[in-house]
Amino acid sequence: MDRYGLICRTILENPAVTQREMAKGLDISLGSVNSLIKECMAKGLIAEGEGGGERWRLLEPGRRLLEKYRVDGAVIIAAGFGSRFVPLTFETPKGLLEVFGERMIERQIHQLHEAGIRDITIVVGYLKEKFEYLIDRFGVKLLYNPEYSNKNTLATIYRARKVFEGRNMYLLSSDNWLRENMYHAYECGAWYSASFQKGETKEWCLEAGKKGRITGVKVGGRDSWFMYGPAYFSREFSNRFLPVLEAYYKLPGTEQFYWEQVYMDMLSGEAREKLEEAPQLLKEAEEKSGCPSEKWRLIEMDMNRQPENQVYEFENLEELRVFDPKYRDHSDNEAMALVARVFKVPEFRIKGIRCLKAGMTNQSFLFQVGEKQYICRIPGPGTEGLVNRAEEEVVYRAVIPLGITENLIYLNPENGYKIAEYFPDSHTLSAENWEDMGRFMQMVRRLHESDVTVPHSFNMREKINFYESLCRSHGGVLFEDYDQVREWMEQLMDRLDELSRPSCLCHIDANVDNCLVLPDGQMRLLDWEYAGMCDPLIDVSMCAIYSYYDDEQLDRLLELYLGRTPSQEERMVTYAYAALGGFLWSQWAVYKKVIGQEFGEYTIIMYRYAKHYYKKIRAL
Repeated sequence: MDRYGLICRTILENPAVTQREMAKGLDISLGSVNSLIKECMAKGLIAEGEGGGERWRLLEPGRRLLEKYRVDGAVIIAAGFGSRFVPLTFETPKGLLEVFGERMIERQIHQLHEAGIRDITIVVGYLKEKFEYLIDRFGVKLLYNPEYSNKNTLATIYRARKVFEGRNMYLLSSDNWLRENMYHAYECGAWYSASFQKGETKEWCLEAGKKGRITGVKVGGRDSWFMYGPAYFSREFSNRFLPVLEAYYKLPGTEQFYWEQVYMDMLSGEAREKLEEAPQLLKEAEEKSGCPSEKWRLIEMDMNRQPENQVYEFENLEELRVFDPKYRDHSDNEAMALVARVFKVPEFRIKGIRCLKAGMTNQSFLFQVGEKQYICRIPGPGTEGLVNRAEEEVVYRAVIPLGITENLIYLNPENGYKIAEYFPDSHTLSAENWEDMGRFMQMVRRLHESDVTVPHSFNMREKINFYESLCRSHGGVLFEDYDQVREWMEQLMDRLDELSRPSCLCHIDANVDNCLVLPDGQMRLLDWEYAGMCDPLIDVSMCAIYSYYDDEQLDRLLELYLGRTPSQEERMVTYAYAALGGFLWSQWAVYKKVIGQEFGEYTIIMYRYAKHYYKKIRAL
């Protein structure tokens, strides 16, 4: 880092600054400041003030020196979900949460503006539409990262690499809160903000030379300075760093890497070792960086030590409650308000909050009130158009006496919010465990034979027609041969209508992720959103295709359900529902994609089931 530049910048910002104030602001000794002042004066960069009370003057050579250090702009990372802040982040991206009445990202934008930095790019992903207003309010630019849901910040920086190339740029995280403004119009070298942790820490700890140059990074340490807060990429740093990051992005197995991993590996020499396994990527990185890989470890970035209580990155809602008392009792979140009402407690009594694996239809989080843990389910986007919540409530009331489902605490038939007891030390069923699959099928069969009925049915023809209309009305792009396959499905439904098949209460979505295995081996069947009266074999088919079973595995599952060899009709009916289920859920996935949820290969796999089992039935 250019210390002459730091002296010039300090005087430019405050001509009346004392040497003692310089020493404190630059985190160097008073003796070092005294020596630097003398050297800057000797080089004609600064001079003592002339009257008017000014102590120092920045001379023209000093201004020219600073010009190459002018900050060109900032990139703010705001693409992630923020799982540790559920349920708040189900509705609001973490960076848009308020601290003391001010949104965290807006506070940082204001601080950048105070430093004269107006060229600001925000990399968005999750709930990207929520950030759109910032374009009009602050003149920022938005850059969409389509990989936000399945890759980490290495991919985010890769997507934004063109914004950094050849420029001096700040790199911020939208969910940081800075007490004092630490940004400047000029920065005299790359740096990473650092905080000090006394005792043991699992943070990314920094090793540095006497002048603050970072020489190594390791995960975990004791009594250490660690990476915490914003960073600054000089154009020289980016020129050497970004080509290596780009090579890492193309290297298999780096999808969950933070961008800092690339920097850490460059310092340690591991970057060269990893890329030696992909010689072409290594060659490209060396050529683009203009530097042989054995010298990557010399990349220059300084530690920017920050005082205690300057930089905050809140880990969870409970930390934010301690910092901003508003969140103790009123988080402005619908789910938190609901839990408080149901349990008749203030919000600060709701503890141990963490995100559970998001389902394909719903979102859910775990929480604790008193000594017990519970799960709150929040319907996902577009669910109101797919699920009849009033019918779901009817089903729950009907099956609760069977003792095969959750211990329900609350269910709202209008919006689908649900609260149930949490079963500690339980796990979902594995589709590869055939012993448990056999027990699961027998539980499903007991449901079918229970004589429990509800006043509504699950009508496959109506559901297919309905999902198709949803897709078309929302501009969903259906498959190229959709009309042909749609005709095949009509044939299957006509054939099923001709059979005198039994009807009973079916779960419809009886898959392994909806089956919970308790520590004592008991099973519970969860989430009865689609349940209704239907042919019992539909539950076998839906379980099979959700598990991505092949023909042999589906046949085995059917035998486990029946407890015997199936008849020709039973086999044909199960195949028919596998085809129809695949067709229905592929429509469902197309609709969900239109409203912003992507399920990858699931859509194609379901559609293949539709075609495969139609052809298999024709061959019988």
